[in-house]
This record gives sequence, structure tokens and C-alpha cells, in this order.
Amino acid sequence: MDFCTANWYPLGDVYYRKFELYQMEWNVREEFKDCLVAVGPYGGSIALMKNYLTKEKPSSSRPILETYSASGVLLATIPWKSGQVVHLGWTVSEDLMCIQEDGTVLIYDIFCVYKRSFSLGNEIKQNQILEAKVFHSEYRTGIAVLTGALNFTLTSNIDDVKLRRMPEMPNPKVLPSCWTILFQDRITLILLAIGNDLYLLDNTACSLVTLPGMSPMCGAYLNFSVSFHHKYLAVFTDSGYIWMGMSSLKEKLWEFTSDTRQAPKQMAWCIRPQSKQIAVVVMWDKMLLVAGKGNDGIQFSLDEETFMVLELDGVRLISHSTHEFLHEIPKATEEIFKIASMAPGALLMEAQKEYEKQSQKADDYLREIKDQNLLPVAVAKCIEAAGYEYAPEMQKSLLRAASFGKCFLDSYSPSDFVTICRDLRVLNAINDYQIGIPLSITQYKQLTIPVLLDRLVLRRLYPLAVKICEHLKQPDSQGVSRILAHWACYKVQQKEKTDEEVAQAINQKLGDAAGISYSEIASKACDCGRTELAIKLLEYEPKSEDQVPLLLKMKRSNLALGKAIESGDTDLVYTVVSYMKHEFNRGDFFMTLQNHPVALSLYQQFCKHQEPETLKDLYNQDDNHQELANFHVRASYSTEKSVEGRVAELQNAVDEYNRAKNDWAAKVTEDQIKLLRIQRVLREQLNKPYLNYSLHETVYNLILDNMQKKAEQLYKEFKIPEKRYWWLKLTALAEKNDWDELENFSKSKKSPIGYLPFVEICMKEKNKSEAKKYIARVNPEQRVKALLLTGDLEQAAEAAIEHKNENEMNMVLSKCNSAADSVAAEKIERAKVLLLKK
Repeated sequence: MDFCTANWYPLGDVYYRKFELYQMEWNVREEFKDCLVAVGPYGGSIALMKNYLTKEKPSSSRPILETYSASGVLLATIPWKSGQVVHLGWTVSEDLMCIQEDGTVLIYDIFCVYKRSFSLGNEIKQNQILEAKVFHSEYRTGIAVLTGALNFTLTSNIDDVKLRRMPEMPNPKVLPSCWTILFQDRITLILLAIGNDLYLLDNTACSLVTLPGMSPMCGAYLNFSVSFHHKYLAVFTDSGYIWMGMSSLKEKLWEFTSDTRQAPKQMAWCIRPQSKQIAVVVMWDKMLLVAGKGNDGIQFSLDEETFMVLELDGVRLISHSTHEFLHEIPKATEEIFKIASMAPGALLMEAQKEYEKQSQKADDYLREIKDQNLLPVAVAKCIEAAGYEYAPEMQKSLLRAASFGKCFLDSYSPSDFVTICRDLRVLNAINDYQIGIPLSITQYKQLTIPVLLDRLVLRRLYPLAVKICEHLKQPDSQGVSRILAHWACYKVQQKEKTDEEVAQAINQKLGDAAGISYSEIASKACDCGRTELAIKLLEYEPKSEDQVPLLLKMKRSNLALGKAIESGDTDLVYTVVSYMKHEFNRGDFFMTLQNHPVALSLYQQFCKHQEPETLKDLYNQDDNHQELANFHVRASYSTEKSVEGRVAELQNAVDEYNRAKNDWAAKVTEDQIKLLRIQRVLREQLNKPYLNYSLHETVYNLILDNMQKKAEQLYKEFKIPEKRYWWLKLTALAEKNDWDELENFSKSKKSPIGYLPFVEICMKEKNKSEAKKYIARVNPEQRVKALLLTGDLEQAAEAAIEHKNENEMNMVLSKCNSAADSVAAEKIERAKVLLLKK
């Protein structure tokens, strides 16, 4: 195991190591200092802008923007045709931001395909950008810039750009020697240095700050470095002094003095999550220094120009020929591989090796571990250490030891072992040179599987992403289906094959996979100008509500209307009809509706409540005289207020009914016109609102107003049925208590409704004496009921006995019982007995 520690370097209580991830074969000849360089975290891609132009070094050739994988594989290259770029940076979603000196920010994908752009405002455009920094916070990407007017402006989210102008610096004529971004209580701050002074810019003010434990003799500030999660801050001064502390500027953690006083090219924190060790990596042209809790730092010589990238658990070092990783040795790895280690994991490794040699020593090592009851710990440490290794052979060696040890445990859950094997298989696949995503196990867990899959999709590594989903048993909706949908969106952009071939290929690959939205794929095809392909893809989309909006977007409204009608969703049909109404001229719109009766019917229903005039045009267009007449009838009462207007509308209705050969409706409408004219005269004569009455209400009110002759005239003129007229007059006379007229009316001729209604109406008006006048004229069949109404129970009983009707007898008996009339009740009982005997 000695060779494992050959590249270990002690610093305080821990060790650091630097090992090679890739041999870079990207043939980059330019010096990094002559290029703009941006490298994304979590094993992200590399962006280079060659022939970088500045005012100090103009160039006749056009700049070239290139993107590479972390292993140096060229992804894309484009000539730069826009303005002068001052900074490159990657977003959290792996988009490349090119920040120009005029404040324009252009965003490209990983293959240099333009996506969008935005501006940082007119003020920045006028003053130009001197320096810019890209920062990340809580899944967002922000930009901070220093302008030519020596003012700071920032936005915390490029997806929702809200510019914030920071307060003025104390000396607006002196350029800061260095500056960085800090976060305190979710507020973005700027820390800047001017000579020996530090200033903190917040939302409201510029404050002079002093670092705790910082000697005033340390000199001017030359460089800042903030840790990956913005928790720690490191400061380098021109005396070689390095201050390390909390980014809150309230606590000092450590200090270190370097022999080199020259300003470093880069400085980055190199710490592990949950580690108590702190260390900062400082880089100059030919030397790399790891300064931390130790008297002496670790120094590495650099043979070629190097670019340093901050990571969650270490630092990546990229040069023209190699890509290396510098990090703190995890405790589990140190315990197992440290020389002469007697830790349980180290003993288990030795036991497994001796077992392979068929040596008795294997049993001795195992007994030593088991006697201390540390075998579960030893297995766990080997599993943990395997995750921290990059070399597959070392991973296998540790996992063999863990597998060997767990065989001697009675109750051991293999879940941790299975999980690490599964994760390492994924990590080894993406760490491959052709893929070039060198994630550590710590970064992998922090990044999460869905985000890793997104990154593979961005790189168009669809087969690998699908294999990983299947290997990790991800749900289809979050895994394979989602990836296939991305593949299909990419497939529609390839123009080598016909629309038919592409549509069939996509359907054959996707089928009815859960979570697949063909409408999204079709939308992508539409955006690429392949309208026919989009329509073919929509045929596979089962949801009409997803089909219709895209068809409308493609100006295929007839097809959209057909799909909406097939769906049976009236809201969807209304949506299409509304769209067509605004897009088509009136004639074409009506003609289209004529070809779709369902849509026409729904639109007519809509127009009845919202657009009646449009409904009229529809009926005219279709020569629908019946509905047009109905429309005029409704209009006469809903829109017209004057009698003349109502009559005019009704006359139009009569004409249309005649055209529709609906004689009955025409006659009824003519009668209504006649009634309206009569009501207008009555309203003027009596000053009462006759105008809104029906025919029956009109006659009823005329009787109430003592206009018997006029009521009689309407009765004859409008041929009101005799029975109905008698009921109207009977009710009206009783209501006005005109009993004499009522009696005269009853004697005018034989009542067509009988005389029981007279009794009922009188009793309703609580006039018993008038009711009794009509008892004798009531039909014998109804006389018992009439007597019961007036309360003459004894006469009712006698009438029931006379009729020998058992139902009448029971009815009277029930009334007698409730009225406690014992005399009548006895008569009824006797009558019933006699009736039953017969």
C-alpha cells in the first residue's frame, strides 16, 4: 500500500494529493493569459475565446469562441461576430454567458448555439464595463460589473434581470486593486480593496471594514477568494500575508505568510465539506502553494501555464497538457492507506489480500478486527473509501475487501454496498475521456442524479443518459421518457431526413412512453420551421388540449377546429372559434362555421348572450328565417325600450316568420303587435304600466280598473277561451270585493266553469255569506265539497248520505272529527252502517 501514499502531502493534521484526471489533447497553443477562459463547476466544460481583443492589444483577426469538455474534446467553435467581450462565465444550467463591454450579455448553449441576450442598461452602455464577475447563489446565476465610471452594478438573477446600482466608492477616481462578491443574510454585497483599506458595499452604504486579527502592517490587498458555498474568505496582501476567515468578516480562522509577495494569478479555497481543516491554494506563474493549518505550506512547481477551477471538495488544475485534481485526503482513505495504519479498514484490506494468497495471515487479521467488534466499521470504511477513489482498480480493491468482510457478518444490510457499486459505475462512465465529466462522489451527491441527467442531455449523450436511468432504476417520467423527449426535440432539428422519416423514427422510439409530450416535440419542430413535421407529430399526441394551441400557432385553424370538436371540449372549441374570428374576414369565418355544425351551434349560443348583432349576421348569411324571426322577437323586448321600436322589431319578425312559412308564429306575433298598441293607449289613459303586461294580465287589470267593456272587447278580439275569461273575471271581481257585480256576472249566463269556483274564491276572500249564495247552484257531485268549504258539516253529512257515496262520507267524517261535531258524526256513522248493510 506504500505506493498509494506517494503523492500525499501533509499539511497540519491532514494530507493533500494532486493526481491526474486527463491528458489534454486539445491542441491549444495560445497562452491562457491571451484568452478569456471560463470553466464550469462540477466537472463542467471549458470555454475559450482566442484572439481576445482589448484596447491594449488589438488584433486584425476575428476572435474565436471554442468550447471543450473537461477532457479537452472539442465540442464547438464559432467565429465571434459581436462586440468586445470582457468576461466569460457559465450559468448553473451550463449556458455560456459572454459579457460585452457595452453591457450586452449573450447566452449560448454548450455547443455555441445562440439562445438569447439581454442588456444591463443604458448607463453601463455609456460608461462601458471594465471588469465583470459571474456568481451563483441558490440555483441562480448573477452578474456584477465595474464600469468605467468606477461604479458597481449587479443583478442577482439573469433569468429575471433587476439591476441594482451599488453605493458610490469613497474614492471614485481610484480603481480597486481587487473585489469580490459576498453573501450575508441572502443579501449580495461587494467587498473591494483600495490600497490598505477594505470597503463593503451593501444596498444603502459603503462602509470601511477591518478584518479581525489583521495587522495594519500587512500591506495593500492584492487578491480575494471566496469558498464554494460563500462561507469563507481569504485575503492576500503585498507582504505575502494570507488571512483566512469567515465571509461574515467577524472571525479569523488562520493566517499564513508566503515567501512570495507578488500578486497571485489565482487563489481558491481547497476544503472538504464537514472538514475541520481549511486551506487556500495560491497560484503564480511557476508555483502553486497550499496554505492552511500548518507551519509550512505545500508547494508544487508548475511546468506550464495553468488555470485553476474551484470545486465543492477541491481544486481542478487545467494546463495545456493535463487536467489534475487537488484535494484533501478523506479520513476514511487516510485510515486505510496510511503507512503502518492499524485501523479496521486497513486490517480488512490486508486480510483480503492475504486471503487471495491463501495465507493463514488472513485469519489472523480478521480475528484481530472481530475481537474488537470493529468488522462492521471496517466494511463501512472500505465502502466509503472506494467512493473517493478515481481509479477503477483501486475502487475494486476496496470493494473486494468490503465484500470479503461482510461475509463474516451475521446480519449485514447490503444496501450501502449495492449503492456505492451502482454510483461508482455511473461515475466511471461519465469520467471516461470521451464523456469528460470528472465528478467526485461528493460532487455527484451534491449535484443529484436529475441534474446529472440534464447535463448529459445538454451534451446530447442520450444513449448514456438512458443507460444510467435504467441502471439507477429511475421512474420513466423523470428518466427515460424525459430523455427521449429531449432526444426527439434534437432529432427534429436534423434536416438530413424527410418529415415522414423523422416522424416515424420518433414515434417508433418513443411509442406511448409515459410522460412523453408529442406537442412539445412538435412545438420544437415548428420553431425550426418544419411545420409539416410538427403536424405529423401532433397526430401522435393523445391530448387535444395540447394539439389545438400549436395548430393555431401554425395557422392551421381548420385542422385545430376539427380536433377541438372531436375532443368534445366546448371550451376548446370556443378557443379556436375566437381565434378564427380575429384571423379571418367575416365572410370566410361564417363560411368555415357552416362546414362545422357543432362549432356553429356553440358560437350561436355564445352570440345570444354576448354578441347578438353577430348572431343576426349569421342567420342572414344562412337565410335562416325562423331563427332570424326569433332574434327579432327577443330584440323587441331585450334591446328596444320604446313601443315604436318594439313594434318595428315584431313586424320584422312577422315578415321573417312568413318567409319561413310559419303561419302560426306570424299570427301570434301580429296579435302581440296589436296588444302592444292597445297597451300603449291604456297606459296613456290610465297612467298605469300596462305596456309590460301579458294579455291575461291586461284583461285582469282592466276588470280591476272598472273597464269591463274594454276587457270584454279584448276577450272577444283576441279570442280568449271562455273558461279562462270566466276565471280571470271571477278572480278580479273577488279581489276588488265587488260582490254585486260578481253575482250579476254569475247570473249573466250559465257558468262554463261551474259554481264551485265561486264558492272557493269567496271563501278565499273570507266572505262566507257570499259563498253560501252559490251552494244551491253547485253541481250535486261537488256540493259536499262546497258545503265543507263553507263549514256546513251537518248539511254536508246529509248530502253525503243522500248520495250514498262512501268516499264523501269518509271525507265528511274526517272533517267532523277534526271539528269535534259529534251530532254530524253520529249521522255519518249510522249512514255508513246502513250503506254497508245494503
